[in-house]
Formats: sequence, C-alpha cells, structure tokens
Amino acid sequence: MALLFKIILILLLLFIIFNLARALVKMVKEPSSDNEEKRSMSHYLGRRVMFSALVVILLLIALISGLIEPNARPY
Repeated sequence: MALLFKIILILLLLFIIFNLARALVKMVKEPSSDNEEKRSMSHYLGRRVMFSALVVILLLIALISGLIEPNARPY
C-alpha cells in the first residue's frame, strides 16, 4: 500500500512538472494567427497549483493515517 502511494505521489509530481513546462512553452511561443490552441498559460499554471494542493492533502492524509512516518531526527 505504501509503495502504491509513493508511485501515485511521484506521478503527480511529474504531472506538475509537465504542466509547468507546458506553461513555459506557451509563454515563450509567439502568438499564432490561426489560433490552433485556445488554452492560455494560466490554464496550465492553475492545473499545477491544483495538483500541488492535492499532493499536500494526500501527504497530510498519509501522515494522519500512519501510512508514512515523519523523520524524528532531521539532522
């Protein structure tokens, strides 16, 4: 169960990076005249923020349920 949770967490983090890269490409790309892609940069940034919040919520749920344990000695 813990392995499945970690895999899901890694996939979510990769999807966050993918959305951030798509927003970067959208920002750098020159505007085209044929309007083939109608999604704006804020669409991808909004998705990134939404999935980041989901990752934080999943981590809190996993900590509360005991699925993962915090490091007691961080040094």
